[in-house]
Amino acid sequence: MRERKLKLVITFPSTTQAIAMEKKCGENGAAGRLIPVPRQISAGCGIAWCAEVSEREYLEEFIGEFGVQYEHIYEIKI
Repeated sequence: MRERKLKLVITFPSTTQAIAMEKKCGENGAAGRLIPVPRQISAGCGIAWCAEVSEREYLEEFIGEFGVQYEHIYEIKI
């Protein structure tokens, strides 16, 4: 069985916002990737952004700068 690791998971109110996050991160070299929302979390959209916990502060600033709408930011083991 794979060991679960603490990750940063950002949920979005819509798929449009999740895709906007992926696009902006790709254009600007921000770490992370889209994943299905983990079962421990319920969200308005079935897609979430996953990154290392150490990227939290950077990604919070990044989201604010580019105006991506999100629901919550979690630190969970997945």
